[in-house]
Amino acid sequence: MVNIKNFWRDVLRQDADAIRAYFHPGAWVNWHNTDEHFTVEEFIRANCEYPGHWDGEVERMVEAEGLIVTATRVYAKGRSVSFHVASFIRVTDGKIASIDEYWGDDGRPPQWRQDMGIGTTISGGGNEDR
Repeated sequence: MVNIKNFWRDVLRQDADAIRAYFHPGAWVNWHNTDEHFTVEEFIRANCEYPGHWDGEVERMVEAEGLIVTATRVYAKGRSVSFHVASFIRVTDGKIASIDEYWGDDGRPPQWRQDMGIGTTISGGGNEDR
């Protein structure tokens, strides 16, 4: 079985050769937020030529019936920007066959919700059930 935490490590390091080794022939990656479909080589190019240096952590991982779902926080090394990505990774014969990803920018709630006075911060504690 493919080691998804190592996959994410190599993606964040932008290590093209290491990334390539995780994929099954004919695999593909979809970035739904921007309506893009990539071959493995296109994905590697988009990832490895993306400007800046990156880091992150897999915050949650669930495996079921050949599908691995991860919630990963990705951020610039200087922490100037931060994102969360939900990845649905289909594995075949121990290699990644497909990835469907949904990216979102991290940030404060919009002002209209702050004005409503609803919700609390997840990281503020007391929200274990959220």
